[in-house]
Amino acid sequence: MKTARFVLKIVGAALSLAALVCLVIAFWDKLTACMICKQESDDYDDAALYE
Repeated sequence: MKTARFVLKIVGAALSLAALVCLVIAFWDKLTACMICKQESDDYDDAALYE
């Protein structure tokens, strides 16, 4: 019985890790787009754009 619980804990941890990896892969383009936008927007002078 202890072995079965241990195996189920390992399987649960593996499935949780797989779900996390799938989420990161699914939203990778949005994550990188946000990082790129923040880096590029620092180069612009927003006050000069609205004059």
